[in-house]
Amino acid sequence: MDGHRVMRLIDAAPLGDVFVTVTGDINVIDREHMLAMKDSAVVCNSGHFDAEINKSALAGITRARRELRPFCVEHRLTNGRRLILLAEARLVNLSAAEGHPAMVMDMSFANQALAAEYILQNRGKLESRVYKLPESLDRQIAELKLATMGIRIDRLTPEQQAYLSSWQHGT
Repeated sequence: MDGHRVMRLIDAAPLGDVFVTVTGDINVIDREHMLAMKDSAVVCNSGHFDAEINKSALAGITRARRELRPFCVEHRLTNGRRLILLAEARLVNLSAAEGHPAMVMDMSFANQALAAEYILQNRGKLESRVYKLPESLDRQIAELKLATMGIRIDRLTPEQQAYLSSWQHGT
């Protein structure tokens, strides 16, 4: 937990200044949380779609709103406090920034391309289900990426590989 205090959101709401959801769930920050937050608390989502912050509830408790700058809207709540919503509760790292850096996206696209190639090469042999990308392809992508960056890394020795693949060592 990296030294952070862990608590329910309703208990954290009056204490925090910035709230970032990353759960992939719906209404993680809800009406009661927003009403309990400090004046000028900043709220954003980096999880999934725009469902993590209950925007309907926020609209219901908003008396006035004003755009402070692009992707930054201040909501004056019915209790007089202000709540600052970033990126309309959409994924803040995509919608209010410049998106994922190319150096991240190229690896994602490489994963997708090699996964599609794997499926094509193994058609007729695979069941109709979800598969994890084979580790060998994942490693190949990582090695290619490191090579394009001019980075060289150590290779594991057979002894190191055996150690890492066994639960019997070091216990």
